[in-house]
Parts: sequence; structure tokens; C-alpha cells
Amino acid sequence: MSNALLESVKRFTESQLEAEGPYATAIDGVTILRANQEKHPAHRIMKPALCVVVQGAKWSTFGDRRHDYRAGQALVVSVEMPAFSRVEKASPEAPFLGVVIEFDLAIMHDVVQHLDASPKPEDTMGHGVFVTDFDGPLADCVQRMMRLLDTPRAIPAIAPLIMREICYWLLTGAHGNEVAKIALANSHAQRVVTAIHALRDQFAETIRIDELAAVAQMSPSAFHRQFKALTSMTPLQYQKQLRLLEARQLMVTGAANAESAAWKVGYESASQFSREYARMFGAPPRRDIEALKLQ
Repeated sequence: MSNALLESVKRFTESQLEAEGPYATAIDGVTILRANQEKHPAHRIMKPALCVVVQGAKWSTFGDRRHDYRAGQALVVSVEMPAFSRVEKASPEAPFLGVVIEFDLAIMHDVVQHLDASPKPEDTMGHGVFVTDFDGPLADCVQRMMRLLDTPRAIPAIAPLIMREICYWLLTGAHGNEVAKIALANSHAQRVVTAIHALRDQFAETIRIDELAAVAQMSPSAFHRQFKALTSMTPLQYQKQLRLLEARQLMVTGAANAESAAWKVGYESASQFSREYARMFGAPPRRDIEALKLQ
């Protein structure tokens, strides 16, 4: 890992009023992470992004698959998915530091069209998440993205160019075939992603697998198989996690109590909601929210 990148990220986080992140930046879609100690596992929705570990170590679980990544590595997320993540190596002397750069899928699609030899997605559905070593030109792109924060007026003109470079190096790298799946409109993965967006937008409604399969232009059995391969969870598991994450957010912000949150996200049974909530977050709704507010 470049010492220059480490110093850039460290300097940025130390300039903030609070010691810990995450911190949004002046560049849309770029977030800086800092943690001074190991963290309790946290649930969140992860968007397609390059998640670089600059210092420390972390793991993220998607469905039934866990991915460990450390300094010098990056997690590449190609599909919007619920995740369960934990910072597992951090201290006040050597805090966990990371940079998350969300992909601009329009730029990625355009880069694919301009490649002399476009990567060909394999017929078998790969996983929508992988870990890769982070060095060379890709690391240089992230370092230049960090330097850009020192010249905000240049961001609108320069940031999209750096994003193009990031897409290029990913598409032409060792995992180019995997990355291409999110950029090619006719790939199986992209059709599943279209159905995922439909599921995300209607997560509080009762949705049939055959309806989602029709959106993806697949048979129900093929869609179910491809969805599980890409996300490491079934469509119903994906929907359940979306519902519970949204309910938790409603309760944390005070927008709803447990009963009304359950109803808003699509549950008809408060007891079922409480059981599934405790299974996912480790405690019933009221106790979990009280603990979160004390953190």
C-alpha cells in the first residue's frame, strides 16, 4: 500500500472534528472510513463500489459468503446488496482507514464500449462480490482522487476522468470478466440486477418469484438459481433483509415504533417481525434500538 495514500487518508480524517468516520467528501460517491478500535458487526446496504483498505482489516458477509480483506486489498461490490460487516483490526495508534468509491455505472458501460477487446462474461454466474489486491495503476487512481479533495473547484472536471481510469483498470484486470457483468446490458447478471432494482423499489410489497423472473427475462427456476449465485442469498432472504434494515432505520430516527415500522415495511404479524428482527440483529427491536442509541 502506498505510503502517500496512507498519509493522504490519515491527514483527511485527522482534519475532521470527530476522530471516527465514515466521512462524506466533496466528491459524490467517495467516502472515507476511519475506526480507532475494532467494531461490532454492522448491517448496511452496500452499493456497487470499490472498497479499499488503506490500513487495518475488515470482513463483510453477503448472504452465506464471508469476504476478509486487509491493507493492500480491496472489496469490489458489483450489485447493491445487504451486508454484514466488521472492522477487525484497528487501534488508536493504527486506526482502520479505508476509501469507498461508488461506481458510476454509466461511465463503466461507456468504457466497456471503447475497449479494443471487451471482457466476455462467463456463461456461469459468478458472485457479485470479490476481493482483489490493490496496487499499481488502480492505487494511483485512488491517490489522485484523494489529492483532488485539496482542489474542490477541479472536482467536476477531473473526478469523472479518474472514475473512467478506475473502470478501465478493473475491466482489464484479472477480474475483468466479473466486472463486465455489471456493465453489459445483455448479460445474465445485468438482467438479475434489473430484477433486484424492482425488488428494492417494492420491498414492502408481496412479490412473486415468477414476477421477478419475468423482469429478468428468465424462467423462475433459472432466475432463482442465478439470483442466489450472484448475491449468495435467495430473493426472499434479500427482501427480508431490506425490510428489516429499513425498519431499523425508521426506529433509530424515531419515525416509527416497532409495531408501525413492521407494518410500513410489509409485515402483517408483529410477532413474526420481532422474531426475524432478533434473529438478524441479535436482540428484539426495542432492546436493539436502545443499545444503538447508547453507542
